[in-house]
Amino acid sequence: MSCGQPHETDCREVLAEVYLYLDLECGEERRVLIRHHLDECGPCLREYGIEQEVKALVARCCGNEAAPEKLRERLRLRLTELVVFETTEFRELAD
Repeated sequence: MSCGQPHETDCREVLAEVYLYLDLECGEERRVLIRHHLDECGPCLREYGIEQEVKALVARCCGNEAAPEKLRERLRLRLTELVVFETTEFRELAD
């Protein structure tokens, strides 16, 4: 259930992946799932439209420069390698 209507995919999940969808950085199966959700969910479609406008504004301000493919691949690889560590201080504060 999301946006008051039953959906296969939760709205939070879709909105978390909007930029991946806009940048064509998710697989075809995921794109189809997100597109289907956007087609039937007005609130998410509006949010998608806002994100699309922000992306277009940034592109205009940056001269539509795209990152070199090797850089994109290095960043993608590095992001998959990141690990978050819990510190003792944080754990003690949480308890």
